Amino acid sequence: MCSSHCCRNNSVEAKGSRLLCAEFLGTAVALALFAWLARKVQRGEDLRFDQLVRDGVHSWASPQLTYAMRGFTQLGEPWFLIVAGLTLIWRLLATGRKRAAMLVVVTAIGAEALDVFLKLLFHRPRPEAFFGYPAPLSYSFPSGHAIWAGCFFGVLAAILTTRIRSRWKQAAIWGAAALLAGLTGLSRVYLGVHYPSDVLAGYAAAIAWVAALRLSYGVWPRKTAP
Repeated sequence: MCSSHCCRNNSVEAKGSRLLCAEFLGTAVALALFAWLARKVQRGEDLRFDQLVRDGVHSWASPQLTYAMRGFTQLGEPWFLIVAGLTLIWRLLATGRKRAAMLVVVTAIGAEALDVFLKLLFHRPRPEAFFGYPAPLSYSFPSGHAIWAGCFFGVLAAILTTRIRSRWKQAAIWGAAALLAGLTGLSRVYLGVHYPSDVLAGYAAAIAWVAALRLSYGVWPRKTAP
């Protein structure tokens, strides 16, 4: 009986170790990508894939797709994220999940700090917007929408999957979060208000921040448990 119990514990620990290694690897790749893009932008070098992707995405344009992308871009707008974030915090507090609610607050503060600091650091001008879409007045690198959407949907997935044991359900939640964040970033490229490298850098920054917070969230309960 004890042997069987020990085997199950070892199996769980092994899966946890593999997941942790995968997260560290993904975070390292994200940081390396951000560093490479930042170096190019800081040197003022043109990234050929930026123009290629912009031209390719623009070639798909249609009135229906433009309407859809104008909708998807709202997922990264402050008004949506503030309302969604406050609703999530309220719901978490109502169910007694105070640490998870604090995690959302810390995520939002970090995302805002990353967006403002990095834009001021690199001072990259925005590209010319398509379809008469109003270009924001802030700098272009990295994409704030990508950072915000990546952080919000990423931390939401982290919170939801914490109490779910099914790997399939966890994968579905993370997949949905990635899809929503991806559509938000794609909309910024489609509308022409960001270079693709801006969006990739935003995702890289969001991945690193969410990974750090997810690790902290997993440690907090163990530290405070009696």
